[in-house]
Amino acid sequence: MPLAVARAAFSYPDWIFELKWDGFRSLAYIDAGRCRLVSRNGNDFKSFPTLSESLVSALTSRSAVLDGEIVCLDRRGKPQFVDLLCRRGEPRFVAFDLLRIDGEDLRFVPLLERKAKLRALVSNKNDHLLYCDHVETHGEKLFALACKKDLEGIVAKRKYDPYIVGEAQWVKIRNTGYSQWDGREKLFEREREIDPDIYLWDACVMASEEAIRSRRGYSPSSLA
Repeated sequence: MPLAVARAAFSYPDWIFELKWDGFRSLAYIDAGRCRLVSRNGNDFKSFPTLSESLVSALTSRSAVLDGEIVCLDRRGKPQFVDLLCRRGEPRFVAFDLLRIDGEDLRFVPLLERKAKLRALVSNKNDHLLYCDHVETHGEKLFALACKKDLEGIVAKRKYDPYIVGEAQWVKIRNTGYSQWDGREKLFEREREIDPDIYLWDACVMASEEAIRSRRGYSPSSLA
């Protein structure tokens, strides 16, 4: 599900609002004791083997497809993007949607029902799989809190929508004062005005993965 952009936060009864996590967007395909972490462009994240193993053991179901974000958190629970990019911290998967569970397709189920199933699926005892909670109606209050805590922003979603592109829309509202954006355009060698969630972002993520694997002596065949 892609993210549209809103210039300002809003509040509305038919919408829910979540924090926007600063990391790598990923689908987690869990089946037959294995987990594939797949980027928005369909590329496999292969440098998170420990995280993949942890996601398998974290679920009580045999198979599932989760939508979420791979992040590194500091001691305060705040995402640190550079730690994730350079693999300096423990990666975690913050799940905010559930698309399939034990063969049942949930994409046509309303969002709040999908999130309720996801919440029941995620164990509080696992540190690698986290549930992304939400607030209803009060997007402006959550956005103000995100800005106060120096977080990336929030995401707004209609509470009864399916997970079908064209029939649903998710909207991001970015904190323009977010400190971790400083210098990031230089890190990815892009112009300041280019939106990193749209242009070249996935290619940059995969390039960083290749560099890290090469530095550690990994080969693609050993991680397949």
